[in-house]
Amino acid sequence: MKKPSIKAPALKAPKLKESLRRPALGGGLPGGSRTGQSLLAAAAVLGVVFGLAELRPPAAPTAVGGHGTATTSQVERTAAVCPPPRQGLIGTTTQTLFNPATDAAKGTGTLTDLAPPAAAPAPSAAAPSGSASGSPSANPSTGASAPAGGQAAAPARLTLAKPGVPVTGTAPDGDAPATVAGASGAFAPGFSVSQTTSVSDQSRLGLSGVTCEASGTDFWFVGGSTAADRNDYVTLVNADSSPATVDVRLFGDKGELTTEGGTGISMAPGTSQALLLKPMLKDEVADLAVHVVVRGGRVAAGVNAAQQGKGSDWIAASAAPAATQIMPGLPADLTSSRLVVAAPADDDADLKIQVSGKNGWFTPAGKETLHVKAGMVAALDLGSLNHGEAGAIRISPSDPAHPTPVVATVRVDRSNNGKAEAAWIAAAQPVGKRASIAENRGGGATTLYLTAGGASAAKVRLTASAGSGGGTPATKDVDVPAGTTVAVQGLEPAGLKDVYGITAETLSGGSVFAARMLAVNQKDVPAFTVQAFHDDHSTVTVPFAESDPGLLLR
Repeated sequence: MKKPSIKAPALKAPKLKESLRRPALGGGLPGGSRTGQSLLAAAAVLGVVFGLAELRPPAAPTAVGGHGTATTSQVERTAAVCPPPRQGLIGTTTQTLFNPATDAAKGTGTLTDLAPPAAAPAPSAAAPSGSASGSPSANPSTGASAPAGGQAAAPARLTLAKPGVPVTGTAPDGDAPATVAGASGAFAPGFSVSQTTSVSDQSRLGLSGVTCEASGTDFWFVGGSTAADRNDYVTLVNADSSPATVDVRLFGDKGELTTEGGTGISMAPGTSQALLLKPMLKDEVADLAVHVVVRGGRVAAGVNAAQQGKGSDWIAASAAPAATQIMPGLPADLTSSRLVVAAPADDDADLKIQVSGKNGWFTPAGKETLHVKAGMVAALDLGSLNHGEAGAIRISPSDPAHPTPVVATVRVDRSNNGKAEAAWIAAAQPVGKRASIAENRGGGATTLYLTAGGASAAKVRLTASAGSGGGTPATKDVDVPAGTTVAVQGLEPAGLKDVYGITAETLSGGSVFAARMLAVNQKDVPAFTVQAFHDDHSTVTVPFAESDPGLLLR
């Protein structure tokens, strides 16, 4: 909380002392001389200021924290943006909202189609002079204000009814729009949104999934391609009320590439664009890093990768450039994998490659290291590197004294009788205190992967919520030895109906990286998609602040 910064009238010390020694109260004027009146006025102003300061003390701390220390407070509002689903004419997309159970019941959580901002209403005679125009109007179906970002009020397609119970629905057929989800009050902490698409078209048969994220200004997507058998799109969504200007920069094994139409992309409020990568480059490039940089405003961004004969999926944004990166969620039955790494810094990166299994980190034979030149992309086929075990990939400096920030993604394939599907697993951040994924399915379709990324073991609590259509929540504590990956199956609510949410909480120990695989066979194709858990940042740090009237005299 910012301290008051109201300025009192300037008082010069010498004149103040003299007037206090020899007050001139004559002159026949009520209240004394001009000097006396000025002093009285100054005293009155200071009294009003002090009174206001005392009437507006800082809010009481909401968490532990002594005098002069920061406290923590739960977030009160959160938002996420889902890209337009690439489902084609015969695909189906489900969207799911969820937040962990809480004793507090007051709050809202909705999902609404993206729309341009509402036009500012014309001033009316009844409106007070100087009032703001274009204020949020009420949603006719829910009574709530229009979504943050100034969009036009529209009926919410999904509305959370209570904490701890997800709500799910189906997107419109065909070219469905992007959507904006928002939560406030008790529904804001831990709010999570999932979007999963099932495509039955033979050219893109399989599952694709994405965790809807907040808008931002800088994203790295690694693993894109303009190869002949690929059709990859960059999706941009401006869910805010102001325009945005975006640059899409592409990097390959020769460095940054010259693009057609990738610079200065204008995004009007409430709009989205999908850019096919192939027309942006003159030549085919097998492995790309896509850097989305927003020069004005904010956008949500995503990359959808489609490969002939291997379906399609969303490539999640890589964790911010760092010397060590971990990609959790390698299925035990993967048949091939390809690691793609970019070095955004001005220095080369020499990396060692390690795989986490049930017995700890090990180095895959013949795939021990990877050299990535500064500003370039390098790729390495790893094959079925985890020998039938669930796992994770860690890349770190070969020489700890020479760390170079990198971004990374691994593409993994699963095959069955000559039919295959691919998924992309980006470098992720640790679970942190708590993280959730909104959409999970029963009957063995959901598998969780927990990796203790550091030198310490960890204990994680997993909670399967009630189903969107009913069921009793279930909880399981899992010990994860240092450097190992533990696969968890069968965690679902008793009497499950429809989909359910899963929450992971780090109870003790070192950092934990986690991912969820959703696998559903489609026409003998082992369709699957993998999403990492992200710290839900349900609390924020609030600096210590207190009333200090003395600030006005300094």
